[in-house]
Amino acid sequence: MPEPAESRLVIRTRERYAAVADLRRQGESLSAICRVLSLDRKTVQRFARASTVDDLLGKATARHSLLDPFKVYLHQRWNGGVTEAAALAKEIAAQGYTGSEQTVRRYLQQFRGMITAPPAPPTAPKVRHVTGWLLRRPSDLDPDEHEKLAGIRSRCSHLDSLVAHVKGFAEMLTQRTGENLENWLSAVEADDQPELHSFAIGIRRDQPAVTAGLTLPHSSGKVEGNVNRLKAIKRQMYGRASLDLLRKRVILA
Repeated sequence: MPEPAESRLVIRTRERYAAVADLRRQGESLSAICRVLSLDRKTVQRFARASTVDDLLGKATARHSLLDPFKVYLHQRWNGGVTEAAALAKEIAAQGYTGSEQTVRRYLQQFRGMITAPPAPPTAPKVRHVTGWLLRRPSDLDPDEHEKLAGIRSRCSHLDSLVAHVKGFAEMLTQRTGENLENWLSAVEADDQPELHSFAIGIRRDQPAVTAGLTLPHSSGKVEGNVNRLKAIKRQMYGRASLDLLRKRVILA
């Protein structure tokens, strides 16, 4: 059975990476590459910083398509003998698909010449879903979410390590064990987690206060709430009332 054709996004990513790498080897500056390839500077920087094309393809292939929720249905209908793209586009449009017929046609093109369509690839979870699984209590996840998160962790050691750090910080936050903060920071700083490194740097700047916040039962939440309320009143009256009226509103509020 022939391999499915690469998407246009993947092909374009490979071509751009090769072009940028070739011009860099020739000693061209980023500005010159932007002019030659007619690309935005940020795009060129992203391609130039990537160590391999796979670093870029990971993001390219992880993008979600409006067609993703309907791929299983398309595969089933194709194997059932319905191979007309226009008809299939109308069927999934009735189910909520909002994309174009051309998108459906391009996706089905890879099946031309095959006896049957291969099984539809599993739909990758969205970033916001994975983030939600990480930040919620494990006991609040249903079995399906547990299974999906476990599958992601088994395939990505980087994310598995991140989950451990997030869980450790959540335990300090909920159980008020701020005495563990130093050990947590040391573990994060020793790990290859650039995003958490910046978070750790921020904590280091005011570590005593953060330790107190993770340990003591006291909170400045009520004070901050009142400050926010007073600022809201002030903004409502900005440029339209005097200090005397503002004072009265604050007192009455």
